[in-house]
Amino acid sequence: MTKKIIYLVYSALFIALIPSCSNDDLEPTLLQNQNLEGNISTVEDLSNLLNGTYSWMTQSTYYGRDIIIYGEARSDNTYSTGESGRFISVSDMNMTDANGYALDTWSVIYTTISTANIAINIEGVEGDQDQINHIKGQAYVIRALGHFDLLRLYGQQHVDNGGLGALGVPYIDKFKDDNDLLPGRKTVEEVKNLILADLDKASSLMSETLNGTSSYVTSYTAKAVKARVALYFEEYITARDAAKAIIDSGQFSILDRDSYVDSWSVDNAPNSIFELAFDNVDNQGINGLANIYRFGYADIVAYNDFTSIFDAGDIRGTASMIDTDGDKLRNIGKYPSQSFDDNVSLIRYEEIILIYAEALLETGAIGDALNWLNMIPDNRGANLYTEATKENILLERRKELCFEGFRFDDLARTKQDIPKLNVVSAGPVYGSYNYAFPIPLAELNANSNMIPNKGY
Repeated sequence: MTKKIIYLVYSALFIALIPSCSNDDLEPTLLQNQNLEGNISTVEDLSNLLNGTYSWMTQSTYYGRDIIIYGEARSDNTYSTGESGRFISVSDMNMTDANGYALDTWSVIYTTISTANIAINIEGVEGDQDQINHIKGQAYVIRALGHFDLLRLYGQQHVDNGGLGALGVPYIDKFKDDNDLLPGRKTVEEVKNLILADLDKASSLMSETLNGTSSYVTSYTAKAVKARVALYFEEYITARDAAKAIIDSGQFSILDRDSYVDSWSVDNAPNSIFELAFDNVDNQGINGLANIYRFGYADIVAYNDFTSIFDAGDIRGTASMIDTDGDKLRNIGKYPSQSFDDNVSLIRYEEIILIYAEALLETGAIGDALNWLNMIPDNRGANLYTEATKENILLERRKELCFEGFRFDDLARTKQDIPKLNVVSAGPVYGSYNYAFPIPLAELNANSNMIPNKGY
């Protein structure tokens, strides 16, 4: 973690925890000498700190918009029209400017991780130990998810077929490590193993009886993130078992066709495993997902042939979800509110069902894979599949998870070329340097141990 990020986190935390501070107290040297631990002494303090961590996740440069759009605009689902000048270089996969969008996303994710690290490492907190452990477990999940998101964006695993031995990202497990202020990049495999270890630690700390709504990380979130990570790295037995644990809990259900459209305006729906909370006051406004898809900026549109992937009766391809706007197709069903107060879903039960189906297929249970795969189209008014294949599972993931940020990673993890790039040409072939964002120039300048990504 660079000194710039350390200062950002200290500033945010002291503004939140010590509102009576004078301006002099916010000088950088004083901030770094303050005893932060003394301001977090009770379980309520720890809970408030974690709420601040969730707030970082909702920023427009993280799950409030950008990381989801990165997964869509770099795929055959959508592209940027450039009407407001947003996401053009991302959509072109020509991200040669190291000070572009990736700069803020890098900083905000590492800030999220840093605040989670305070919750993880703080000692001497007074209160019920089970509650303290449950809060710390949430922080472990957030730390793991943050590093996974960084790895997906900046890791070199898909560049020159780098795989597990390629450069990943720094894994930060302390708020401020005086012995490692300029951390280097770990390998992809090292980062993957640390992510999975954090998720296992979270599961050991969290209790189902203390789970809140899906607006908070729960014990099921830990398993869901583990299933997602394991699928990405082709650890299919781990993915299968983590997904099965969620299925066996009986806590979630696949939404039926009649409930599907309205569910996107409902908080904590029966299929929601983890979502970030927004309301009519605390939201990203014009810098959120609704505004980039359909209102205001409206830069991100679907390709004109996108709806051809849906069957005639499939609710996901109807005008309630994807509408025609002149010569453009727009996502209007997901993140639909003009007041920008829709919660942003990060993990839905349907994703877990599809992870389970894919893991079953890859572990040889082909018949079972077909049964689980067909549970999704059976609840969407779509035709059922006659066989479980990788192609069919990826197609169903594309239908069910479109506009939610999954498509680029599905293409990358299965080593596919990018089929479309804007409306004029095919995208880069698998292995191109374009499959990763550049390490931000500010980070390279501040951290002498940081190695830049190939091609930038």
